[in-house]
Amino acid sequence: MKDIAPSPTPTSPVRARVRSAGSSRQRADYVPASEVRALLADSLAARQARLGAADIVSTDEAARLVQTTRVTINAWIAKGCAIGLTQTKRGYRLPRWQFEPSMWEALPRLSAALGVTEGWALLSFLESPHGALNGITPRQAIEQGLTDQVIRIAEHEGN
Repeated sequence: MKDIAPSPTPTSPVRARVRSAGSSRQRADYVPASEVRALLADSLAARQARLGAADIVSTDEAARLVQTTRVTINAWIAKGCAIGLTQTKRGYRLPRWQFEPSMWEALPRLSAALGVTEGWALLSFLESPHGALNGITPRQAIEQGLTDQVIRIAEHEGN
């Protein structure tokens, strides 16, 4: 497949910006499809690696862990009360650590503060170092008892 960006019409804002910027400007108006494909492939590889990590369990394993059913686990995921990571095949995988008491109590508040229930978005927030937390991850901060501070950060980012 050839990387072709749509040609702007002479009166389009894109053409006008390029023309007014002068000939010295070497800005591309579109990211080549090959770069987008590479980014998506890297993302897929990273997600697959994360799904295979030792701290990730199936919905059946999670249900046994907390003595409930897979149906209940799926309902918790839908409500943002549990982190369910989508995979290329059917079903979810879940981080085992989310069932620890401090994290379990924080997850519904965190999901509401961020305005998101999607598992990868929640996991990304929790596992990414944050400047407002002196470079530690929100997950580490919650484990250290800083849940309210993490929720305030999430409220700010969710708005």
